[in-house]
Amino acid sequence: MNKYKKILMQLFIFVNITLISMFAYLKYPSFFSLFENKLNDVMFLARGDKTADDRIVIVDIDEKSLQQLGQWPWSRNKVATILEHLTQYGAGIIGLDIVFAEKDNSSPKLVLQKLGLKNIAAEDYDKILAETIAASPTVTGYVFALKNDTLEKRETLPKTTAIIIEKNKPEKSSLIKPYRAIVNIPVIKNAAYSSGYFNTIPDEDGVVRSIPMIMEYRGLLYPSLSLELTRLALGERKVVINYYKKGVESIRIGKITIPTDRFGRMIINYRGRQHKYKYISACDIYANKIDPKEIAGKIVLVGTTAAGLLDLRSTPFDSVYPGVEVHATAIDNILNQEFLARPSWIIGFDIVDIFLSLSIAFGLLLIPNAMLSFTFLTLFITGLLFMHYYTMTEKGLLINTLFPLAGISFLFVIGEAVNYFLESRQKERIKQKFATKVSPAVVEELIANADSDTFDVKEKEITILFSDIRDFTSISEKMDSAKSLINLLNEYMTPMVDIITKYKGTVDKFIGDAIMAYWNAPTDVQDHPDKALQSAIEQILRLETLNIKLSKEKKPNINIGIGINTGVSVVGEMGSIGRSDYTCIGDSVNLASRAEGLCKVYASKIILSEYTKKMLKKDNYFLRELDTVRVKGKNKPVTIYECMGYKEKHWVNFNENDTRIYTEALKLYKNSHFKEAKKLFTRLNNANVQKLYTIYIQRCEYYIHNRPKDFDGVFTFTNK
Repeated sequence: MNKYKKILMQLFIFVNITLISMFAYLKYPSFFSLFENKLNDVMFLARGDKTADDRIVIVDIDEKSLQQLGQWPWSRNKVATILEHLTQYGAGIIGLDIVFAEKDNSSPKLVLQKLGLKNIAAEDYDKILAETIAASPTVTGYVFALKNDTLEKRETLPKTTAIIIEKNKPEKSSLIKPYRAIVNIPVIKNAAYSSGYFNTIPDEDGVVRSIPMIMEYRGLLYPSLSLELTRLALGERKVVINYYKKGVESIRIGKITIPTDRFGRMIINYRGRQHKYKYISACDIYANKIDPKEIAGKIVLVGTTAAGLLDLRSTPFDSVYPGVEVHATAIDNILNQEFLARPSWIIGFDIVDIFLSLSIAFGLLLIPNAMLSFTFLTLFITGLLFMHYYTMTEKGLLINTLFPLAGISFLFVIGEAVNYFLESRQKERIKQKFATKVSPAVVEELIANADSDTFDVKEKEITILFSDIRDFTSISEKMDSAKSLINLLNEYMTPMVDIITKYKGTVDKFIGDAIMAYWNAPTDVQDHPDKALQSAIEQILRLETLNIKLSKEKKPNINIGIGINTGVSVVGEMGSIGRSDYTCIGDSVNLASRAEGLCKVYASKIILSEYTKKMLKKDNYFLRELDTVRVKGKNKPVTIYECMGYKEKHWVNFNENDTRIYTEALKLYKNSHFKEAKKLFTRLNNANVQKLYTIYIQRCEYYIHNRPKDFDGVFTFTNK
């Protein structure tokens, strides 16, 4: 297929992806907003924390306060005391992220009235709180029920002193219209100079990214608590709402213009994780224990972080974030004019951005060299993401990132697929021919050596390794779910496989919790017995580190046994016509498997056969002869050895003197001197208890009382 036809196909793909991207952006913005929000959250996290405005203080009804002042709700004389002390400290303005929707049942006056004692003078806590609010710079809070909750609407309207002016208002308002207002009881509501709602409306994924600054209730407009506090702190009376044809464009207080979406919501420019502002326990205010300088002239928000009071939200930085700090951040954003915005003209900008991004990606796609094309594309995407990140963090503009990024990805993937299918047909035919016969790694080797006999079935000397997790059933029972068990297995398997491949081994298969690997096939590996043993030692050492990590995470530790054997096996492509793989079979494979099984018997970590030991080129391994055995399924005896690491680093307490005694004891045992052998094995076991010594002590005791005829020192196993 000629060059121009390929370009035309890619141009066709480019045009279609561009049109689809623009159509989806314009037609289904709300559907894709969830993904866009997540990308913006990532940029937030990349930006990190920013310094919060120290003019804002949060008085926290925290766990400490609940312990000292009692469970919530407190009697309102306590709240009054807190507000009185804040006023005495010189608080500039106080905002209550609390609503007192019902009378205080703990009020002495109300208690006496319920008892029928109406003429006895007693304190009225609600009145005390109302008088304190009236004498303090306090803005009360209330909440809107946004949907029909089937409860009866109250006629009482929220109180606000803000003068709200609407400019260029369209015929149909796009402001949020709540169902009913949950306001403070009349005595408190009337005492306050003003009030504001403290609703936070999360997005579909439960994350609070914006606050409605203005809502319309029964034809009247009401400001949020953060907006009202800011207005009063700035000494302004008017709030101006600027509309455009689709809804609200911005809200202005004095000289500050607050950008909003068409529903009147301001995007919160979070300072970071929670507790970026000064928090003071409410009980410390109540007990008059703080320095007045911490409060004087500041905007004070009274709210809660106590989990039981359910005022916790999810934000891009934290899954648990105090609702009161959301309002504090909104005030901070307004005072410092550090906004995040998507103005009405941003739609046109996004369309141009999508088109230009895809056009540049299309140009990069035409570069003949795929690696060079991919490199330039990676640099371009990095630059694009940085530009979007910069405009958000430094300019406060939220440019759509999802559609340019997704469009580029689809364009490049599909475009490269076209290149791949048109320019790499011969290689693809090879892959298609052998994909069902060999593993992916072998496929790549086949492509690199398409004319060799690498994969023909043949006899070849290889070293085989089997590893298996000990007491896997017990580990499974300790895990709380199948998913957590699989995650644990993956956490174990990954470093083990990495070690095998590091030492040029081939992982043949995973058998449940076991791993089978081999060396010297399909390609030659020099000193393959050494590499297999080095791999086994490193796996044991790596497992020690992994178990430390698992213990810290309160997960069960993993112990393994490894069996190694070297011998001639049949290697090559084996299986059915429809499904086959490159693997190995034969007695040498079976013996490696049996060696792994014997690890349980001798409580060893690594067991290798005499055939592997004879072929080791290096002598820095810490080895000892274990036994001469006949494994199940084989008549010919084989001597097996235990590897305990390297001579300079090993995991078994076994010194030179132990080696000498053990060698002598094993020699006596093989020569049928069972009593003498038992004494030496007992001596070793008394000094350092090991299952190996116990095995030989038990055998010696048996043979002392049941002396065998023609003893050849070989122990026959009847089980795997």
